[in-house]
Amino acid sequence: MWKLKESMLGNDDDEGSREGLLDEESDGFFSLSPMQRIYAFAAFFVAGLVCMILSLIVFAKPITFAVLFTFGNLLAVGSTAFLLGPVQQMRMMFDSARVYATAIYLGCVVLALICALWVQSELYSFCSENGLWIDDAFM
Repeated sequence: MWKLKESMLGNDDDEGSREGLLDEESDGFFSLSPMQRIYAFAAFFVAGLVCMILSLIVFAKPITFAVLFTFGNLLAVGSTAFLLGPVQQMRMMFDSARVYATAIYLGCVVLALICALWVQSELYSFCSENGLWIDDAFM
């Protein structure tokens, strides 16, 4: 966050020790210009938010919900890779102070997909075999 604040405000205390967030010379994300990086960040972040909002609309359908919600989360979190670069993003996510939060987040994303895709289909097959419902309530 401090890099974003410094690059927007133009406060460069020690330019030699840290590279700027949106420097023209940085290798970054396939050498995009600073404005292209901001546009890509905004586009991916908005697309992630749209997917998460759509997932809440289809909350009653677990498979669609899980896929949209997971995709939206990955888009929103991955959008910051356009600002920082993918290597720096991974380095910051797996920093010693954030490694537990990252592990919990990734575990919950995987668990949501497993519950929606595997457990839900097991529940559906169990209920349909035992005649508990006939219509497509879960699908």
